[in-house]
This record gives sequence, structure tokens and C-alpha cells, in this order.
Amino acid sequence: MAACQPADEDYQRQLRERIAQYEEVVLSTDLDWLSEQEREMIPILISASDVVDEIFWMQAYGSKDQLMDYMSDPYAREYALINYGPWGRLEGHTPFYPGFDDKPLGANFYPPDMSREEFDQWEDDHKRSPYTMIRRAADGSLVSIPYSQAFAGQNEEIAGLLRSAALLSEYKPFAHYLDQLAESLLTDDYRESDMAWMQMRDNNIDLVLRPFDTGEDRKFGQKAAYTAYLVVKDHELSATLEHYVDMVPSLQARLPVPDRYKQEVPGSDSNIGVYDAIYYAGHCNAGPKIIALHLPDDPEVRQKAGTRSMQLRNVMEAKFDEILKPIGEMMIHESQRDHVTFRAFFLLTAFHEIAGGLSISNTVTGQGPVRDALREYHGLIDATVSDLTALYLLTQLQDMGEISEEELREAYVTSFASVMRSSRFGTAGAHGTAGMIRFNFFAREEAFARCQESNTYQVDFDNMRKAVTKAVEQLLVIQGDGDYEAARELARRDGAMSETLQRDIDRINAQDIPVDVRFVQGLRVLDL
Repeated sequence: MAACQPADEDYQRQLRERIAQYEEVVLSTDLDWLSEQEREMIPILISASDVVDEIFWMQAYGSKDQLMDYMSDPYAREYALINYGPWGRLEGHTPFYPGFDDKPLGANFYPPDMSREEFDQWEDDHKRSPYTMIRRAADGSLVSIPYSQAFAGQNEEIAGLLRSAALLSEYKPFAHYLDQLAESLLTDDYRESDMAWMQMRDNNIDLVLRPFDTGEDRKFGQKAAYTAYLVVKDHELSATLEHYVDMVPSLQARLPVPDRYKQEVPGSDSNIGVYDAIYYAGHCNAGPKIIALHLPDDPEVRQKAGTRSMQLRNVMEAKFDEILKPIGEMMIHESQRDHVTFRAFFLLTAFHEIAGGLSISNTVTGQGPVRDALREYHGLIDATVSDLTALYLLTQLQDMGEISEEELREAYVTSFASVMRSSRFGTAGAHGTAGMIRFNFFAREEAFARCQESNTYQVDFDNMRKAVTKAVEQLLVIQGDGDYEAARELARRDGAMSETLQRDIDRINAQDIPVDVRFVQGLRVLDL
């Protein structure tokens, strides 16, 4: 591929502005309290994560090296590294460099010329597996290639590094998990490693490394992208959240849907933890950054071993300080501005993940997994359900006397300010579209009022409470019924930017408030 460079000064200015949408944040934390062996493990686990990054480049685009050779413009290269390809994730996956069309809906998981009809008519037992790449054979027919084969060399390298780290671990359950994870990467069977991960409780270092998020596959929402998070646990703060996990059964019983939508009882060993992230790689490092996780996804593992919510505090703090707080100061009416707090943002994020454990994995209509029934809309519905159920659960906690009325009001206002934060991601990802759905639904239900004089918003607390309950009921029924048509209609009707919201987003952007963050990370900032 011959190098190509646009020489237009306006083009370079536009690229610099796009790069500036991401506030640079140093990803680090205090590691002095870790043991010598734990500190020795970190460089090994970072190396394994770097190989994950290589795989995700192949899934999202193709050859990173070829793209870098093609792009001789330094700003284009920098933006490509943020986006893992020549398409802007904040710009609807449209190209920012000459020679490219819009990003294929199926990324690089499928042949670019493959239609939905061809895929649906193709008879192959593994075509819908989260762990297969779809390619064309020499005769033009479709073939499914397991990840363990498609990325055999990289998976072998990662497995070797994980086993080396396991030998250093003083905490046997973590060593066992790393060994099981190494085996999973070579077999595409993650059930045993997921179980081993759930059995850990007292590890200081944690690693989530595997293909699991399907958001990169916008064609069918089925293929899992490789990702890696390396984190350090805050045991003291984690303990303060465990009380809420103990309440999950009683909270599930209070969900505003018939009992048939509450049959999936999370395992009794579910837990929640607070962590500082020290390295992101692969899908989680592309474009906007995730601030919390809720795993595992496997319904069988969830029922046997429960789930774990992971709150990434240092990333959360960076987003609140650099993005959400300035948006609140600009867009929330002065009478409620003090209600935008990090305490509420932290609780909302925690309950977003707890709510993920209460969403429905298998349809009640006999259609199998919700993921398969809702197809490309699964990620969107799941994100929207979790956002709104978090608010519903906090409302229930206030009714139960667990949090104060003031804390609930903080949650309502902070959540509404966060709608404008996430809507800036656009329709390219599930979280951006989920933000727009919330805004449009709240507008219909009169859950907020817009002050024309100050161009600010004021939450109506009574209407917000009613709107949240109504939305959660509708969304859980769509999930439970596996209602593809209802999901598609919801996305069509509410999953677009209203003119009012667009004007306000434009005002926010004009103030140079970052849209998200990007990391300066690795050994050089960890002082190892």
C-alpha cells in the first residue's frame, strides 16, 4: 500500500481538533504496597495485553503496520491509533483519511462483500459463534475459522506469558485462573476460566483478558472482540459496596415486571469490587473508554457462580473531573447544579453493573438467548436496560431507607447530566445511542424541563421516578420476550439525536469540553 498524505492545512486542523476530543490521562496508581512477585508479574501481563492489542487490530481493521505505512501524516496516525483504524468512532465510523469508505458494519469479522442474506442462508454450525472469524475459501464460499486457529500464534504467545505470570503468583487461585485462561485461549472454551475467575476473592491484581464484548460487530452483534484490562484492587472500598450485592435478591423481587421475567436468579457468590486500572488493550482501549465491567457473560456461569462488578475508580474520576462536572456546570440549572456529584456518579456506575446481573439472558418465549433473539440490537438494549435499571434500583434503595432522598436526587441529576456526556459518543456505539434513547424517553415523560432563558435543564423528580419505572418495565419485557421488532422500533424512534439535544451538544463542544479520555500508560508511567 503506497503512502498517501493529504496536504490541506484545514484537514490537519480538523484532525488536531478531533484528537483534542480525547483528554490525555496518565493511567497509574500506587503500586508500592504490592509484593515483589506481584510487581514482577505486571510487566508480563502488560506484554500479554499488548498481544491482545495486535489481535484486536486484525478484528477491527486489518494490518496496523500497513495502515501506519500508508498514513504519512502524523496527526492521522495518532488518530488512527486512538480509533484502531482509519474511521472516527465519535464520527459514526466514517473515514478521516483518503482512500477509505465508511467502516464495514461487520468490521473485519466478515468478508466486506458478504450480505446478511448470504450469511443467513449459509449452513454452518459455527457461523454465529462469538469466537469465529468468517472468511471466503478459494472457491468463494464462506468458511468459519475459530479464533484459536485464526490467531493461533498470538494465542500461544499470550498463553505462555500467562503461565509465566502464574508461576510468580503467591495467591494460588490467581495462578489457577491464569493457567485456565491460557488453556481457554487455545480452545475457545472460556467456561472453566470464567469459573476460576469468579472463585478469586483476595487477589491484589486482576486481569480480564479474553474476547467478550460484541459491540464491534455492528452487523450481527455476535462476534466477540479481544480486550484486556489490568487492574489493582482497593480492598477497603470494595468492602463498602458488598452490602449492596447482598441485597440483589430483594432488589430483583422489586423489579416492575411479572414474575416470569425474574426467573434468572444470579448466583449467590456475586460480588463487587473497586479497582484502579493500570493498562487497557484491545477493544476497551478503542475510542471512548469503559469505566466499569460486569462479568461473566455466560448464563450458565452466572447461575452457578454469580457475577462480578468491577468499578474502575481512577478512570471514573478522570471522566467526572474532566468531562461530566464541566457539562453539569454548563447544562444543569443553577438550582440543581450541586446535585452533580462524584458520589452519585460512582453509585450510578456501580448499580449500572449490578443491574447488568439482573438483566435477562434467556428469553421467556423459548427463543433461546436474548443475544441471539435481538441480534444487532442486543448491545443497545442491554446498555439502555442497565442505565435505567441502575436508577430504578437506587429509587428502591431510597424507598427501603438505604440511601437518603438527597442521594437519590443527586443520582437523578447526575444521571441526566451523563445523558449529555454519553450522547456525545454519537450513534457509533451502544452507549451513545442509549443516552439518546434516555433523553428522548425522558422528554416524552416530562422528566425534565428546559429553561429557555439560561439554556439549562432542571429535573422533575416526581416525573423522573415514574419515567424510570415505566422505561425499565418496557425494556425488560423486550429482553424477556426476545422481541426483535420492538427493539428495532425503539432504536428507530428514540435512538437518534433530537434537534434540541444536538444544539446543546454543539454548545458543549464549542466550549472544548473533552468527549472522552485517552491514556498515557505502560511501564514508563508505573515506575516499575
